[in-house]
Amino acid sequence: MKYHSFLIKYAEIGIKGKNRYMFEDALVKQIRFALSQVDGEFEVSKESGRIYAKANGEYDYEDAVEALKRVFGISGICPMVQVEDLGFEELKRQVIEYVNQEYPEKNFTFKVNARRANKQYPLTSEEINRDLGEALLEAFPGLSVDVHHPQVMVHVEIRSRINLYSQIIPGPGGMPVGTNGRAMLLLSGGIDSPVAGYMIAKRGVVIEAVYFHAPPYTSDRAKQKVVDLAKLVSRYAGPIKLHVVNFTEIQLYIYDKCPHEELTIIMRRYMMRIAQIIAQKEKCQGLITGESIGQVASQTVQSLAATNEVCTMPVFRPVIGFDKQEIVDISEKIGTFETSIQPFEDCCTIFVAKHPVTKPNINMIHRSEEKLAEKIEEMVNTAVETAEVVICQ
Repeated sequence: MKYHSFLIKYAEIGIKGKNRYMFEDALVKQIRFALSQVDGEFEVSKESGRIYAKANGEYDYEDAVEALKRVFGISGICPMVQVEDLGFEELKRQVIEYVNQEYPEKNFTFKVNARRANKQYPLTSEEINRDLGEALLEAFPGLSVDVHHPQVMVHVEIRSRINLYSQIIPGPGGMPVGTNGRAMLLLSGGIDSPVAGYMIAKRGVVIEAVYFHAPPYTSDRAKQKVVDLAKLVSRYAGPIKLHVVNFTEIQLYIYDKCPHEELTIIMRRYMMRIAQIIAQKEKCQGLITGESIGQVASQTVQSLAATNEVCTMPVFRPVIGFDKQEIVDISEKIGTFETSIQPFEDCCTIFVAKHPVTKPNINMIHRSEEKLAEKIEEMVNTAVETAEVVICQ
């Protein structure tokens, strides 16, 4: 059956009270953006707690569904038939025709679930359920009713027009992007940080990203890998402004001046400092990292505390309690895994010490950083000012 309309369901937005319209408007905007990437023209509208996406003419159904499945805030996508209210006998005919076209094999259990938003309709919801169920049984003898665990739920919504649907395709859930502020993602070429960005965007946060590039120790292919990852995350999060920071001189300076077992922590602290400066310029309210407790030396509780010390804005770590397989599972679901495992260099791994400290003493870190005082501030400013911006979408 070729559908030309979708009923869009949302969950969490429905409890927002008087502010609900703002979340609905944001969701409509995100749906329009997602469908603008699909062949065809679409009209997206909202009406009394319902959002509709209607195709004007021919379009790619599979691509449209896939685009909608990446819009945060959607809990369900319902391909539907919308008919005029021309009386109950005509409704019976439409429901029978709908089931006939939608289900070639008519040997299943079903239930009719009527919702009468138009209280002027002459029949109650119970009467609609009973009479439409009876009409379907008469039309298709292979069907049987199961009110508890039906194989097919035939939904009938009585509104200004009547919505018929039986399929609810799960959406990603969450909140529409743009409803909960802005944050800066520290994006590497690994598995974890793209997942972290996805998870925070799912809560309605607009994502920007910063990547620390170290030429010639990291190649242009490593940079392109990160751009590709940002583009993959942007399918869910919307366009991402990626700030590419040249970190080579700072890394070499730290390598020359500081104890090698502390390199990872000190470099990480300067990455956080730089990310925060850029985040403040971009009016972000927080930083995002893909750190998970104990995964590597720089992610022990003590190391995270040492890293966090340089930040005044909140640092969101959505995968902090996940094991690696849980993170991999999400990366596979969102399509970033295959790109993340491409074997291109990361600036952290190039300069990693053979025996990095796992329980850094913050006072010792402070003393080591004092050795950088002569040039480090100027180098940080240069890194920020010369950062390249790439729009990923």
